Formats: sequence, C-alpha cells, structure tokens
Amino acid sequence: MRVSRREELDGSPEEVYAVLTDPAFQEAKCEATTAGDGHAVEVTPRATGARVRTERTLPSDGLPDVARSFVGETLVVVEVHEWSAPGPDGSRQSALDLHVKGAPLTLKGTLRLVPHGAGTLQVLEAELKANVPLIGGRIEKAANGPISTAIDIETGLLRETLAG
Repeated sequence: MRVSRREELDGSPEEVYAVLTDPAFQEAKCEATTAGDGHAVEVTPRATGARVRTERTLPSDGLPDVARSFVGETLVVVEVHEWSAPGPDGSRQSALDLHVKGAPLTLKGTLRLVPHGAGTLQVLEAELKANVPLIGGRIEKAANGPISTAIDIETGLLRETLAG
C-alpha cells in the first residue's frame, strides 16, 4: 500500500532537519505517540547527516485478530531515518525504514525536505507492506490508520516546534 504525504512547513530545510535530528524533539514525538507505554531514542551524528532511531511500544488495538496473533497485546515499532548530506539547494533526504518487531509489517521509503518558497516542502513516499499470504492487504489497511495518525501527530509537533 502506497503512503504519500506532502506537508508545507515554515522554516528552511536546514531548520526542519535540525528539529528532526534533535533528540529532544524525538523524545517529544515518542511521548506524544506512545501514550506512556515506553520508548527509546538514539540520534547519531554522521559526517554527512545523521541516523535517527526510535523504538516505541504501542497497544495492538485496532489490528485484525490475525495480526494481533503475531504481536500480542502490544507491538514494538522501530523507526530508522538515515539522513544524507544537504544538496546544493539545501534539500535533505532520509531513507526511512519502519518495522514492527516480530511481525511481517514494514514501511520503507524516503522523506525529503525540499526548499519551497520561504519554507520547506516535506515529502514522504513509502510503501507499507504486510508480508502475510491472503490477509496482507487487510493488515496493511488496518495499520495505515494508526500510521497516518502518528504522522499527523508528528507533523503537528514539528509545526509547533518550528513556530518556537
């Protein structure tokens, strides 16, 4: 299942990148999306970019019963962004790899920060995949809602942080 989002943000790509790679922002993002069930954040600066890894424990409510049989009452979501160096225009790109521990559910793609007028256009292009014969599509549809909600929460928090 294709997941695409385009968000206009106030701030340059470098300012948006600085927020997205700030451990305090990642902590706040995890707290806003885990309902207190636990999380871990690692931000590793690199010569050309950064690696951001979060791990969140979430309830498996809303998933079909067959999907919950893989993960139980909670699921552990691991999200990794591998940020590249800025382009000549200041744009940035991250390879995105999100997976659920112990379940065949992944979200893989790219997150780009592109100059857009006085601000930044954040573009997410990814593929949500449940590698389960016959019911993979049902699992993908069920997972798409919580993933979209988490993206909305993160984008709202990002806008608030950029506004200062």
